[in-house]
Amino acid sequence: MNTHLSLNDPHTPRRCAPPLFIKGNRGSLAEIPSMKRGARQGGVCRSLSQNLSLSLNLSLAPILALGFALFASPLPAQPNITQAAHAPVTATLIPLSENWRMDGDVPVHALLISLQGLANRDQPRVYLEYPQNWQWEIVHPLVGFLENRHGMKFDRLGLDDADAALGRFARYAKGVVVWDKAVRSSLIVAFTIAGVEDLVVVNEDQLALAARHGLKPVVDLRGRFTGQPDEQIYQWAYDHYWARCSRDYYVVLGGHAGAEMQPGIADFGIQQRAFFSDLSANPKHPGELALLKKILIQQNTASIVLGWHSYGKDTEGQHTTLVGNYGLIMEGLHNLPNVSFTSQIPLTPDFKFTNNHHVTPGRPLKAEPKVYVCAVATDSMGIGTWTKPGRGRIPYTWQVLMDWAWMNPPALQYFYEDKSPNDYFIGGLSGPGYMYPKAIPPDKFPGLMQIARRLMAKLDLRVLEIMDYSEGNRHVGNTDLPKELVDRYYEQFPDILGFINGYGSARTFDLRDGKPFLSYDYYLDVNRTIPEAIADLDELIQLNPKRPYFLLMHVRESNTIEKVSDILGHLTESVEVVPLDVFLSLAADAKTYRTYHRQPNDPVDRNP
Repeated sequence: MNTHLSLNDPHTPRRCAPPLFIKGNRGSLAEIPSMKRGARQGGVCRSLSQNLSLSLNLSLAPILALGFALFASPLPAQPNITQAAHAPVTATLIPLSENWRMDGDVPVHALLISLQGLANRDQPRVYLEYPQNWQWEIVHPLVGFLENRHGMKFDRLGLDDADAALGRFARYAKGVVVWDKAVRSSLIVAFTIAGVEDLVVVNEDQLALAARHGLKPVVDLRGRFTGQPDEQIYQWAYDHYWARCSRDYYVVLGGHAGAEMQPGIADFGIQQRAFFSDLSANPKHPGELALLKKILIQQNTASIVLGWHSYGKDTEGQHTTLVGNYGLIMEGLHNLPNVSFTSQIPLTPDFKFTNNHHVTPGRPLKAEPKVYVCAVATDSMGIGTWTKPGRGRIPYTWQVLMDWAWMNPPALQYFYEDKSPNDYFIGGLSGPGYMYPKAIPPDKFPGLMQIARRLMAKLDLRVLEIMDYSEGNRHVGNTDLPKELVDRYYEQFPDILGFINGYGSARTFDLRDGKPFLSYDYYLDVNRTIPEAIADLDELIQLNPKRPYFLLMHVRESNTIEKVSDILGHLTESVEVVPLDVFLSLAADAKTYRTYHRQPNDPVDRNP
């Protein structure tokens, strides 16, 4: 019997390293020695040996008949963005500084971002050039792409030049909303008001500047929220402005908390008149949670939640789970910039989304008795190592944010045209956006997956990546899918090449009608050194002696491809690195993994 073993995140903190158990042929549990431990950090032992992937059944489950459930649900209407017939001939570019502190340059950045949202409301006029160290790394390369492929010319203003920007674009505003420098959340409320009332966001220090350009205070938040908790502040905003806000977009302006704020997505939220908050999904904040639920339940099905949860309030798992409970789609980057601009730029007429496929449908590949490795980078191509040296050196798989087909067309065109022959694209995450499938109500699942199928067809994608943190994460609980949910995915994607699952290592495996459903065996943390990762993978390969062995590796986005290549090139046993479509086709040919789904007694942790 081949028992499929998987290394969990090597940085998982543990009081001590627990023993591993392997299930024998007769169903008994036999203790085996723990695998090698990682270095101690802060007195906590880092265990390398968790998440045992057991296989329970080698028989193939019959594929479910495609019936009424696949196409019966009406396709939910996604938000509609009016694109220009072509990119503008000219646009204004305003560079922004690296200072994103509330007591630093956030006030001038908030002014410019709000002005951008208003000026771009009916056509793309303003592009903000965020600093070189911005998380969204293609702000600068995209300028060159727009110039070269769309023939655009940018008129560059000075760094943070609000005076010149207002001189050009103040006519698109009806006045200003004044936020309170002493109350951070008042700025988030001001973004809501800016979109609804067509106002530029300023603090008291900028009133004179605004007045020089004919903009007077319309709403003044100074002193209004002094001493109030966030639930009360956002309740006031809800009472006064919610009825006039979009039901297609809601912005959770979280991420960086405290003294720093990076509201890159705010221009698009203002353009679309979205409601803004950083309300918590943590049960420890019942007042905020109740208001957040009240907001989400009123949004249109399959509408978009923009931004990211607050690092100071709740967890990624808590917030994304709650969003999925209402059938909404998370587009998770609070500092994603310029969407009010790029969403209106169409694809060039000569362009079509074309992936680097290596497998011909109906012509399966034959697996050899060796170790196959596939490296997958998720977390959005724009915040990873796409622009770093080494891309193209080895086969590499990248997860595409599929909603960008309509939210950010030039960015996707840039990636597709910039890809090397070794770059392969897949869809994600779990559906048309970032979603946890166990959190999605069953009645909303078919309609959401219809959207995903449509986007995958448009983007030439044949593989879907799935992730679920609704019952745990890399450290606690479980990230596996029950059989009935795996059934739904096979039912909804009859033409797919296969699925992959997890973030850290997971244990969900299946194979139906030649379409594998595989989970990650290894997670390469950005802080894991090359020698440590080599030792980890050598050990994992030794623990899985049956060949072929299919080692699916999730690469944290900040790891460079050069690092990954060096790791894989120095393993004790020679491995073949392949793109994901080849990996799945080979895994369909030789099922040396065993079918496994989430079990009723698996641990559950709601990400406290």
